Amino acid sequence: MKVNGKKYTSIWIENDNRVFIIDQRWLPHQFKIVELVSINDFAISIKDMWVRGAPLIGVTAAFGFAKSMQYDSSDNSLNETKSLLLSTRPTAVNLHWAIQMMFDLLITVDKDARAEIALSKAKDILKKDILSNNQIGKNGYEIIKKILNKKNTDTINILTHCNAGWLATVDWGTATSPIYYAREKGMNIHVFVDETRPRNQGAQLTTWELFHNDISHDLIVDNAGGHLMQHKEIDMVLVGSDRTSSNGDVCNKIGTYLKALSAFDNNIPFYVALPSSTIDWNIRDGIKEIPIEERDGNEVNFVQGKDKTNNIINVDIAPEGTRSRNPAFDVTPARLVSGLITEHGIFDANFNSLQNLKKISEGLS
Repeated sequence: MKVNGKKYTSIWIENDNRVFIIDQRWLPHQFKIVELVSINDFAISIKDMWVRGAPLIGVTAAFGFAKSMQYDSSDNSLNETKSLLLSTRPTAVNLHWAIQMMFDLLITVDKDARAEIALSKAKDILKKDILSNNQIGKNGYEIIKKILNKKNTDTINILTHCNAGWLATVDWGTATSPIYYAREKGMNIHVFVDETRPRNQGAQLTTWELFHNDISHDLIVDNAGGHLMQHKEIDMVLVGSDRTSSNGDVCNKIGTYLKALSAFDNNIPFYVALPSSTIDWNIRDGIKEIPIEERDGNEVNFVQGKDKTNNIINVDIAPEGTRSRNPAFDVTPARLVSGLITEHGIFDANFNSLQNLKKISEGLS
């Protein structure tokens, strides 16, 4: 996608082995590019959310293996790399998927070949992420078109939560990919962007993306969505996922469940856009089995912003000493999900439908 008219991806390679990312902690106020040099850089960038979004942290982990093998390709280094990267964030299944894929591949090859093979595989994962998200956009466009055709106006209004945009993937995004594709097709789209407390990824990242790609949008507080749905100002809800169970329960940024309840109560379609790699085939009950990351309570007590002198500061919004709970994700039951938009098509959020997706995915792998 574009930043100030220039094409960027969220992670890229230069000179065949130097890995660069957009450091998302400073957006939208500062645009910083950072090179990841050591395996610790990769782990910190995932844990401290320099990069975020399930697909992107999976790709970042893959390049972490590649960089680690350049320095030390021993079995001990391979095992330490796996353990370090697994310790970063517990919820996003793409991270675990990429780590296991890289480990299983590298443990079977000669140590002297590991660096080259790891880099080649990481590049392949990056390329497939772009292609997958592009196809999600094409498939999701068909859903948007059907919903718009039922309206008497020429504009469709979509609510999204958190950031499931190109900053959460290598390019295109998941939930934003159908929006970008529909806009390219000339469709009039307006997006309502939840601020997405406590880290405000909607306010800081999604609005920044949409601004730079000329998509009409309004930023709203997290609790405004239900009101807008009641008054027919929203035509569909479109979100991403960090992990989806084999029966269609969707784990996504905290607050997603409440949007799904509001959409269900107001008869508004609630769709989830995700690559098939985000589905955890080993989990049948998402509410009981998906591990929910509990982050530092300071993320709730402090808000990041820019002061009048353009310095980025953290502002305390609660009385000193206030204890805070900060679950980063919640799980939306499959019964509230209208459909899952994947690179292989649209699937119902139930076990039988997703088994068909699994067969397709395994047949192409």
